[in-house]
Amino acid sequence: MQLGTRWATGSEPPASVPASHRPAIAEVESRGLSGHWTLTWLEGRAIAELDAGWEVVQTASGDVIARPFQD
Repeated sequence: MQLGTRWATGSEPPASVPASHRPAIAEVESRGLSGHWTLTWLEGRAIAELDAGWEVVQTASGDVIARPFQD
């Protein structure tokens, strides 16, 4: 795993956040959730986790999905 960066909800995601993840991040934020996002990389795929319990992940097939955080 490679650690990426953190940013607050409502602010512009850093340039290191893939463009493919940005619409899903905006969708999660539109739910009125607040907190901080953490971007990490696992097996070459970006994972954005919101400390309010959501994550935006890229599946093995390349789809980007937003879902409640799974342990």
